[in-house]
Amino acid sequence: VQLQASGGGLVQAGDSLRLSCTVSGGALSHYAVGWFRQAPGKEREFVTAISRSGDSTDYADSVKGRFTISRDNAKNTMYLQMNSLKPEDTAVYYCAAGFWGTVATMTITNRNLRWGQGTQVTVSS
Repeated sequence: VQLQASGGGLVQAGDSLRLSCTVSGGALSHYAVGWFRQAPGKEREFVTAISRSGDSTDYADSVKGRFTISRDNAKNTMYLQMNSLKPEDTAVYYCAAGFWGTVATMTITNRNLRWGQGTQVTVSS
């Protein structure tokens, strides 16, 4: 399966942005999916994940209440709606998918995750 992330850009603090990640070569419904990010000079970190059916989600504390993950299995696409963006949200955002996974398995240490190429999000103050 291949993942293609898009939607990044340069925005001001307080603005909103929506990222998309389209999956090809497989059915999105077979995968738990999530978003991770990596800021300059920092390690990649978990942002959010959603279960295969969409009935379970998890968020990093730093984005709770501001970011929302969703998925459309019919379109083989997942989304990350980011509101009230802050300069500290600046990072390359990566989508990832875990085959027959769960929200709990969407971790940075899971070597079975498939990764997209990343999309840059820059938030200016």
